[in-house]
Order: sequence, then structure tokens, then C-alpha cells
Amino acid sequence: MNYLEKRNEFNETINAPTLFIRFADTLTGHDCPLVKPSSTNEFDYEGELAVIIGKPAMNVSKENALSYVAGYSCFMDGSVRDMQYSWFTSGKNWLNTGGFGPWLVTTDEIEDPQQLSIHTYLNGQQVQSDNTANMVRSVPELIAYISAFSPLSPGDVIITGSPGGVGKKRNPPLFMKSGDLIEVEISGIGRLSNPIVQNRNTSAQMNVSPV
Repeated sequence: MNYLEKRNEFNETINAPTLFIRFADTLTGHDCPLVKPSSTNEFDYEGELAVIIGKPAMNVSKENALSYVAGYSCFMDGSVRDMQYSWFTSGKNWLNTGGFGPWLVTTDEIEDPQQLSIHTYLNGQQVQSDNTANMVRSVPELIAYISAFSPLSPGDVIITGSPGGVGKKRNPPLFMKSGDLIEVEISGIGRLSNPIVQNRNTSAQMNVSPV
């Protein structure tokens, strides 16, 4: 809930950052499948900027927060909407539903993470478009907020929220299905691509590296 259009879509009124946890086994890499759970018909897309922490951070100030960043990447926060209630964790932690990549771009190549265009494409059609300048809470603010209560370690990833235009709030709704291709493009970083496949074995886990 970190872009105004998205907040308006979901009638979000809470001012504090909306946080949830994603576990490592929910991630998959560039050009690797995102696995749509067989139990849902509401597999939604959310293109996001990923911030990768480079050194231990605890209770850091907003002014110094970017010095703790190793780099940036694209993220596809695949969301199982009919398992996402007033808390988000159950809708965000299905195996292989979070696309991550195509690589890490170091901070020397990204002067300002709040000046990046972000677009999401479903089967080549643009479904989300915004700029990180329109984040309600900037990258430094998010790092300062999270590190105030939880130590951050090198390799930790903060995904920073999705623009408006998600499938759940479209009329009619627009969800991802097997055979689709979902892509997230962020200026200065690149274009993350993931095909969508149907999960036919709930116990199967794919061995892929996120980046």
C-alpha cells in the first residue's frame, strides 16, 4: 500500500507502512515459472522495486539509510487474493509465487531510487505504470522504519509496494492463469519475465535461485 493509486483502489486509510513477510521458498528467478496454486482463480500481479540490504542495519536514520543498500532489482509479488485477508502473509507465501531479478543493479548505477519508472505487462499489455517518486514512503523511510524494530542483514530484501492497476480491482477482474507471461520493467534495472504455470503437485518444490 505504498502508492497513492493503490491505496485508493483498496480504500487504505492506515498511515503506517503495511508490512508482511515473504519466505525464501516463495521466490523464483528470472525466466523461471511462477506457479499458480491449483486452489485459486485469483492469482494477481504486483510489480515492485526490490531493495537488497548490503550490510547489517539496526535503528538507522532516514538520512543514512541508503548507505546500507547493496542494490536494486525487479520483483513480481504474485498474490493469492482469495487467501489474503486483513493480514497479507497467507496470500503471499505460496511456493514459487514471487519473481525476482533479472539481476542486482548496484547503488553506484542508481543515484536516486525515487526516480525510477515502473511498469508491469501481462501478455505484452501494460497493466501497471507509475514512478517510484510517487511512493508514499520512500526507500530511506522504509529502511528506517523496519530497522527500528528488526535488525536487517546483508541479503535481506525489502519489496517496496506496487502501483495501482492490480487485477483484483479491475472491472472485470484480471488475474494470471497458466500460459500467461508476466513482466516487470524498471528503468535503470531491466525487465523481469516469468511464465505462469499451473501447480499440479502441491508438495512439489522447484529448485531455482532467485537471482
